[in-house]
Amino acid sequence: MGRAPLKHAQRKDQERGINRRALLVGAGASAGVMLAWAIWPRRYRPNLNAAAGEAVFNAFLKIDRAGQIVVIVPQTEMGQGITTLLPQILADELGADWRTVGVQSAPVSPLYANDLLARQWLSSDWTRLAGSAGEWAIDQYATRRALMLTGAGTSVPMFQQSYREAGAAARVLLCQAAAARWDVPWENCDIQNGIISDGGQKRLKIGEVVEEAAAFDLPEILPFRQRETDRLAGQDLPRLDTPSKIDGSHNFAADIRLPDMVFASIRQGPIGDALLKSVNENAAHSVTGFLKLVRTDRWVAAVATNWWAANKALDLADPIFELAGNPVSSEGVEAALEQAFAGSSGQRLYSRGDLAPLFDNATILASEFSVDPGLHLALEPMCATARVTDDAAEVWTATQAPGLARAAVADALGMADGSVTLYPLHAGGSFGRRMDVEAGVQAALIARDVGRPVQLQWSRLEDVIQDRPSAPAHARMAAKLGRNGVIEGWLAKVSAPCGMTQTWDRVAHRKLPHAAARDAADLSTRLAVAGMELPYALPNWAVDHFPADPGLPIGFAPGNARLHGAFFTESFIDELAHQARIEPISFRIQMLGGNPRLAHCLTTVGAMGGWQGGIEGSGQGLAAHQMDGAYAAVMVEAAINAGKLSVGRIIAAVDGGDQVNPDIARQQVENGLIYGLALAMGASVPYARGMPQRAIMGRMGLPRLADIGEVSVELVRSSAPSAELTDIGAPLIAPAVANALFTVTGQRFRKLPLLPRT
Repeated sequence: MGRAPLKHAQRKDQERGINRRALLVGAGASAGVMLAWAIWPRRYRPNLNAAAGEAVFNAFLKIDRAGQIVVIVPQTEMGQGITTLLPQILADELGADWRTVGVQSAPVSPLYANDLLARQWLSSDWTRLAGSAGEWAIDQYATRRALMLTGAGTSVPMFQQSYREAGAAARVLLCQAAAARWDVPWENCDIQNGIISDGGQKRLKIGEVVEEAAAFDLPEILPFRQRETDRLAGQDLPRLDTPSKIDGSHNFAADIRLPDMVFASIRQGPIGDALLKSVNENAAHSVTGFLKLVRTDRWVAAVATNWWAANKALDLADPIFELAGNPVSSEGVEAALEQAFAGSSGQRLYSRGDLAPLFDNATILASEFSVDPGLHLALEPMCATARVTDDAAEVWTATQAPGLARAAVADALGMADGSVTLYPLHAGGSFGRRMDVEAGVQAALIARDVGRPVQLQWSRLEDVIQDRPSAPAHARMAAKLGRNGVIEGWLAKVSAPCGMTQTWDRVAHRKLPHAAARDAADLSTRLAVAGMELPYALPNWAVDHFPADPGLPIGFAPGNARLHGAFFTESFIDELAHQARIEPISFRIQMLGGNPRLAHCLTTVGAMGGWQGGIEGSGQGLAAHQMDGAYAAVMVEAAINAGKLSVGRIIAAVDGGDQVNPDIARQQVENGLIYGLALAMGASVPYARGMPQRAIMGRMGLPRLADIGEVSVELVRSSAPSAELTDIGAPLIAPAVANALFTVTGQRFRKLPLLPRT
């Protein structure tokens, strides 16, 4: 058993009267917590409930007398496997028997703040110039606001070390308790498969010393496991949530049942500034089971003894809304994006070299691209259950931002945050949609009005109308080719809004930290073109952003702006390769001298897929991308049959570092690939008069099993730090398919969705 020092000064601990074990128990011993401890109130301790026989070891772990390991997970499970990955990290360090590991959602607490995602959201020129002090300011704001956030593939990078420390700390305490019984040095003891041993004949089950372990203090140096054998980390362990999802016992928001509960459906009007004008309540009363209409200025909900009756009553009530301003339309969205190029608000965000002399009087290859807003279309529409009394409220819902959701409910009810209890549930899909919090607020207001617990379920139509899709975008790409096909100059001009900024404004009510007297435009522009910073070593290149307001509220999505950024970049790279008459993989690799990990992915995917060089008629296309420590290349075989797109093969090679659970990593990549394919095939709708013109999923051209053939994901062996792979696949598939279709049609597909729909 090796040792790894903790970055902490014992003398300063003693001056503040902080017990080392209390520090570990209170915060999982993360380095960030220790650096900021000087201004942390001591009340930041685990607020976990312990059942009879359970012992709370730290903010991430409880163990009971029977040896049941309960891992506390602050991240929202949306199908990405995070409720297996984080427990696997902890169980590996602890030495637990995987069969005894269970999961519990974390309560709202500063201890679970996602500093990493907060930095992405809130970083600015001010915080970047301030360096570590700027990051510290954002971390403090995230902690004090209990910004528990799930998104952008930050869950494992943010919490991996904390879970390692939590597992190691519990192992040491349990070994100390066992060693005290046996009168042996605790350093001689270890835990394997849930059994504590002294290296000889003495053995105890974990549960036998749980209560005694709580009385011991941790040593000055916390030892981590060093050996490579018999480790849980790196194994394809079965997901903890699979059995309950198969047998139907898994509780989603719509499965919650409370005594005296009623059901509600809701209508919120067209997209935009819509106010409720009238509703026919008499017609609603004709529905058996209907109880009441609940109205606000912005929405009307029907409450009934069952959801079908509530939704039918709303249909008959025929609510009418009055829309202020110009209604959202596809034509208006396109016009706003194009108009942005004509303004003077463009800003150069990334640049290298000098493009002006290169482009002056030179022959330039130029192309224009566009991406429509992409719907989320999660299997589970928005849903929440609420119970409200005069002085307290409870809300059950799936949310990627539980602290912000709780604050929004409290604000709507006029209560203190502490009077609201939020029970975070797993989501039946999300793709970023559950970063928004409106369903929980609506359920709480309806429950208060009717004086009974209420379950609010949005209809599929309402879910589509009120979706916050991924950002639409236009791009004007230009490049100059030199001798031997070398790209001498590259210029990308992008017109797009920023989904992350809009989401923050909605869920946090535009409240920003003081560091945040920052330039909001700077944040918006950088996030709106995320992913367009080239991985290729070009001597002269630049990216300009032109802010646009298409009038359509947008939100989080897998990859966010990378969904359009990778499409623009990798499609245009393929055009340049064809113009230079160079095979596309070689064309890319010649520019990747300083990026061997991405080059390795490209060569791997070519070998696995039987790459034919992108020749005419091959139906093969590829794309490459890197993001947040992950590198990936995708090759597809695609065709158009009877006017319909089909993808016969998808091959992906991904270098995501040392993965905790390779099987889940492959699942994450596959999930992203299919989501990206849905955007390429039709997961968007035309808008007119503030309403989507299509709401039935079967009419959206989404990929079906018959449209997709073999999907293969190869994880490139790597010793680099583990990156979460939830987002890496989504941006890659559309450009790869577009490039493949060029080889069979001879025309370029520069718009998403790729095929026009009637």
